[in-house]
Amino acid sequence: MSTTRLLLAAFTALASLAALGGCGVRPSDAIDAGRPPAVAVATATPGAPPNEPALPATMITLYLVKDGRLSAVTRTAGPLSVADTLALLAAGPTTRERRRGLTTDVPSGAGPFSVTRAEPAGGLVVTPSVAAGELSALGVRQIVCTAAAGVRASPDQVTVTGGSGSAGPRDCPQRR
Repeated sequence: MSTTRLLLAAFTALASLAALGGCGVRPSDAIDAGRPPAVAVATATPGAPPNEPALPATMITLYLVKDGRLSAVTRTAGPLSVADTLALLAAGPTTRERRRGLTTDVPSGAGPFSVTRAEPAGGLVVTPSVAAGELSALGVRQIVCTAAAGVRASPDQVTVTGGSGSAGPRDCPQRR
């Protein structure tokens, strides 16, 4: 065998060993880095003419349930009203969120929601499409915290009312 062929064979063997050996980085689980930054992102408005400026997308916060406790989840969505954000809560977690073990205690029939300012100013009144008495205590807390998160100047308290009952006024302990 010629020297060139011997060197080529040796080089090929070393390159194969290096490729099989990897670079020494071992796999690890994902590391939670906290909540993503809240930023506005320009997105196309569905059905809008091509020349119309895009509405900015924003980060919204929903309070879902994991292991019987509230868990704040952020999603990117077009600018939404508090009532529309609550409708997303009633729609339940996304497939990805379900894979992470998140659920909701707010029934799908709870929407649409009506949201008004309470008198005296500073609070919110949320009226779901189901009687307030039909909601679990955890479902009421999800609605209270999600509604509070959807208002720039957080309301002092949120009351959930509907049918012949109401829950609240309450504040969201997760937002303190």
